[in-house]
Amino acid sequence: MAFRLTVEPIGETIEVREDQTILDACLRQGIWLPHACGHGLCGTCKVDVLEGEVDHADASSFALMDFEREDGKTLACCARLTEDVVIEAEIDEDEDAEHIPIRDFSATVTKIADLTPDIKGIWLTIDGDPIRFQPGQYINLTVPGVEGPRAFSIASSPKDGAMIELNVRKVPGGKATPLLHESLKEGDHLSFTGPYGQFFTRRSRGGTQIFVGGGSGLSSPKSMVLDLLENGWDEPVYLFQGARGLKDLYYRDLFERLAAEHANFHYIPALSEPDPNDGWAGETGFIHEALQRAFPDGFADMTAYLCGPPPMIEATIRTLMRGFLFEEGIFTEKFLTAADEDKIKSPVFRRI
Repeated sequence: MAFRLTVEPIGETIEVREDQTILDACLRQGIWLPHACGHGLCGTCKVDVLEGEVDHADASSFALMDFEREDGKTLACCARLTEDVVIEAEIDEDEDAEHIPIRDFSATVTKIADLTPDIKGIWLTIDGDPIRFQPGQYINLTVPGVEGPRAFSIASSPKDGAMIELNVRKVPGGKATPLLHESLKEGDHLSFTGPYGQFFTRRSRGGTQIFVGGGSGLSSPKSMVLDLLENGWDEPVYLFQGARGLKDLYYRDLFERLAAEHANFHYIPALSEPDPNDGWAGETGFIHEALQRAFPDGFADMTAYLCGPPPMIEATIRTLMRGFLFEEGIFTEKFLTAADEDKIKSPVFRRI
């Protein structure tokens, strides 16, 4: 059974299965709605129900409070239609967004590599038509034996959508990542859905592009940087990579080679806990400190993309704002789990 959903203010009407969320139905038919976590925690996908009734399903009481439900609001990532419905969403068109309809994919694991002691590279060769995505976007991966999909950024360039690379950090106490680290093997088959997300390069802004990645958060910046350089971007591009020690610094050789090949690309890694025996002569301390040292005159008119642990994102945002780069020029990617429910909002930045 299906119901009709009308999305205002754009006036589009689509069919939605009774077992399908509003967000999933819209994204599959090329209608972009604001969203982030995808499982009812962050409130980014909140919309107004103008006509009809919906089932709020498992929306968090923190992200969708009782008085908001009474006022006719719902979370598009959780809500399911119980009849024909009209919603109104805050659709802020971004000229750099491609709004690619999401699809379901099956793939074969063709390569697995240890990138660091706790991060594996996993390469998936897609069965059938390749995936089209914007660098910086992510997929929802189904892990056999684990309830619910897991989000992973695509680390490869979109140049060859027949194969994608994922960088998976083993989360202590997690359910999905230990299985991917310990049980997954080449030749296994996995399924995923995508692409998702509004984390992509804003080429229309022009000027200097700054990418900051920490841990497995390097995956999105890697894809974005590769795409810029492959397509002849001639403005300055800076990649700041934060890691604890030298053993945690991966793809260093790749980025150093790219810096040697492209005069406009600058690679700056920083180690927060370097081992004296490693003979590290590069930047030390936290990555936001290295960023501040690299730009003593500030960041006005630049564009920054941050991907990594929440404390790193918070500290980097503060550094950028002190250097006169504000919210319209700062873009972040952060995945949320149920454990993050009490620390979703940033005190300095409304988009996280």
